[in-house]
Amino acid sequence: MKHSLNLIMGGMGLLALAGCKSQPNEQPQQPNVIYVFPDQYRNQAMGFWGQEGFREHVNFRNDPVHTPNLDRFARESVVLTSAQSNCPLSSPHRGILLTGMYPNKSGVPLNCNANRPISSLREDAECISDVFSKAGYDCAYFGKLHVDFPTPNDPNNPGHYVEEQIPAWDAYTPKERRHGFNYWYSYGTYDVHKNPHYWDTEGHRHEPKEWSPLHEAKQVVSYLKNEGNVRDTQKPFFIMVGMNPPHSPYRSLDDCMEEDFNLYKDIPLDSLLIRPNADSKMKKAASTPYYFASVTGVDRAFGQILDALKELGLDKNTIVVFSSDHGETMCSQGTDDPKNSPYAESMNVPFLVRYPGKLTPRVDNLMLSSPDIMPTLLGLAGLSDSIPTEVQGRNYAPLFFDEKAEIVRPTGALYIQNMDGEKDTDGKVRTYFPSARGFKSPKYTLALYIDRKEHKLVKSLLFDDEKDPYQLNNLPLEEYPEVVKELCAEMGKVLKDIDDPWYQKGILKDMIPY
Repeated sequence: MKHSLNLIMGGMGLLALAGCKSQPNEQPQQPNVIYVFPDQYRNQAMGFWGQEGFREHVNFRNDPVHTPNLDRFARESVVLTSAQSNCPLSSPHRGILLTGMYPNKSGVPLNCNANRPISSLREDAECISDVFSKAGYDCAYFGKLHVDFPTPNDPNNPGHYVEEQIPAWDAYTPKERRHGFNYWYSYGTYDVHKNPHYWDTEGHRHEPKEWSPLHEAKQVVSYLKNEGNVRDTQKPFFIMVGMNPPHSPYRSLDDCMEEDFNLYKDIPLDSLLIRPNADSKMKKAASTPYYFASVTGVDRAFGQILDALKELGLDKNTIVVFSSDHGETMCSQGTDDPKNSPYAESMNVPFLVRYPGKLTPRVDNLMLSSPDIMPTLLGLAGLSDSIPTEVQGRNYAPLFFDEKAEIVRPTGALYIQNMDGEKDTDGKVRTYFPSARGFKSPKYTLALYIDRKEHKLVKSLLFDDEKDPYQLNNLPLEEYPEVVKELCAEMGKVLKDIDDPWYQKGILKDMIPY
């Protein structure tokens, strides 16, 4: 959509070589790409933010977590302080990530389950994997997907859902809905971390009885080594790894590795929940050491992938990204809801990119939004001219290559919250209710909530994130009219630009100039 900003990062051919399969360390000229995105992993939960070279770039204290692999990786990467998950909920973010489009266009406005036929990744959308596949890449997906409307299509039990839960949340994705991924080891959503299951390329089910991030890392390493001759090593590869932890549950050793839990188990809760907006007396506070243990376990799994790349000689020509679906409030703001809010703990996600010899490691305050990830990844790989016209995000690859690139930086990021709308006689959700919209600038966070009947303002949040980084003081709108006016103007531009329901229906048009 905004392809005036898409610069072609020339010099990279798109032809993949044909012929017999080669050894894993024979690298194609096109860069490989690996995108690792654990679920519910907040930006604050990385140890390097407390280290010299990083802590001076943020105004928050990092969580007291052990992330040695990410700490090393950060020093080799472009690290963003302010990447935002615009609709901080699993399925909507994944729909945005794959398509480069906001939820009103991706087909995924709500978390996917069998009661929400309205929410399912569009079959006709050209996803990032479709683009890489057409450019000659071998494309592989590992782990949690959660963008498909579950149907009774269990390949091992035709005519039935893949789980007995009602409504079904988990889903099997058949070959025709895999959007260019030719290698498959995935599932919809299933939150039993030490007893995960996966369907492979041919639809066979696997139950490894192993903590899922470590198992997925093992499968990625096997793919990289081309064990079983599963990929064409004369082609570059595009890999997505959707780890589920540190997503809930995080209640016991059934949810994380004991060796990781032992790092945190004897630390008092008020020494773990160090953010001043967190309440260590909340019932959920007991989950903190398990959440942090999951963070450390994800770090170790990520490190295994990095080690394999180096061992195979693939690291120099591979773009590696570490990010997340959305964050986790973990007792901040007095809420039990870990996500789906405009709070920093929910929206601010990790975003680290390593591309040896091409990107100079540094910290950048680029406010990257979820729809920007797809076009930016394509730009980094030299495929700027292949970005689909439907894409609503912007290609910020030039800023990763050169922080002084002549490209307009975003003024902020949109916040979106949707809820179930109208249901049919069978209880199926047929519409969605756009319950809140907001705008996060480098200085402020604004969120506006409306009622279902008349779409009137019923609640507002306004924070000065510079003076109040932990968002402890909700500012009255009427006392900051110029700030509200400016933020609403910026929000209105984006809502109109993406044809959001708020723009279509003129919601709060007395405040928001569309």
